[in-house]
Amino acid sequence: MTVKDMLGRSGVVSREEALKVLDGHLVIPSLPLEELSISNALGRVLAQEIVSPSDQPEFDRSTMDGYAVRSADTFGAAESRPAMLSVAGDIPMGVMPDRGIGQGEAMKIATGGALPKGADAVVMFEQTQPVDDKNIEVVKAVGPQENVSKTGEDMKKGEAVFTKGHVLRPQDMAALAGMGITRVPAFGKPRVAIISTGNEIVPADTVPGPGKIRDSNSYNLEGLISQAGGIAVKKGILPDDHDRLRKALEEALSDCHIILFTGGSSVGTADFTARVINDLGPPGVLIHGVSIKPGKPLIIGAVRGKGSGTLVPVFGLPGHQAAVSICFEQFVRPVLMRFTGAVPDPALEGVSLYRTVKAKLARSIASSPGREDHVRVTLEKRDDGLWARPVFGASGLISTLVKAVGTVVVPVNTIGIEAGEEVEVRLF
Repeated sequence: MTVKDMLGRSGVVSREEALKVLDGHLVIPSLPLEELSISNALGRVLAQEIVSPSDQPEFDRSTMDGYAVRSADTFGAAESRPAMLSVAGDIPMGVMPDRGIGQGEAMKIATGGALPKGADAVVMFEQTQPVDDKNIEVVKAVGPQENVSKTGEDMKKGEAVFTKGHVLRPQDMAALAGMGITRVPAFGKPRVAIISTGNEIVPADTVPGPGKIRDSNSYNLEGLISQAGGIAVKKGILPDDHDRLRKALEEALSDCHIILFTGGSSVGTADFTARVINDLGPPGVLIHGVSIKPGKPLIIGAVRGKGSGTLVPVFGLPGHQAAVSICFEQFVRPVLMRFTGAVPDPALEGVSLYRTVKAKLARSIASSPGREDHVRVTLEKRDDGLWARPVFGASGLISTLVKAVGTVVVPVNTIGIEAGEEVEVRLF
């Protein structure tokens, strides 16, 4: 059971505990399948296993420019004792040889060319020297299958090449094309609602009046959602009005898998987000307050979707830009990735999901025990390596994110990191 404080907020919990509580309420929906051209499938998640319909390559082929030979005819060949072979012809690219080779014969071949019957190796041009138009000397022996890609060596017919849940990369698109597969089944993308809140927020394309600020968080979230494999669904900017926020949440529940509120997460007179989440029934607000900086006022809740009755995760993100980014990375992205259907590679279990670099800290960072600090940093290249320089500033300053290239995490039970210490920088 979640403990509430005197302001109606759940007690502040660690990041790990918050994720554990959320995980206990997550129900991953089955997203509809889409058939996509591989040209449009980059970053999409495969909905079915893909097996190779044929051997790849479909014939023995050369991996070098040279001569197709019987390897046994070259055994013992050296500069001082070359092997003499007769050239039986050329093998045109894209054509299967119309004859094989016999003992003491060779055929000229290019990289990718099909080996003639009887040949089991390729001698590189550099390891031969011409004697006349019909004969060559081989000055270095080759072993069986040397410089040859065997039939089925790349992929065998019926072999499972990609598993369900695999996220397609550029090299995967090439592999699919090589197998003759140009369309693939993929999971549909999860839809993530963005509800911007606050009496002070105005559209980005307007001139803000006194006390007003342009909406920037929804654009940040739009990019983050897209990067994580989702579809951002902007629901507009709403004032701090309970009825309108509740209506927006109810509408979002009908067509979205995850719902994000920005603003309204701190305890105060304008805090309607938590009330609206609780209004729609249990379990409601699961967490209100996480021991992370920036992002402490984060709300995590779950509301039953319309029709399906499936629990839909709802996040109340703080209004400050840096806090929005950190909370998304730490809490929303892991959930969104699961909704995409992507299956993590078991070999990478325990490996950081972030691109990281090691650097020395240019300035000391102070922190409070019991709080996990995510400090924005930029990198400097010096003669003795990379240095991470903290980008200090309030979490509401978007410039701190623009200048930074990543973050350094100060663990919960430390009071900071001293200048000169080696740190791990999580790159954006």
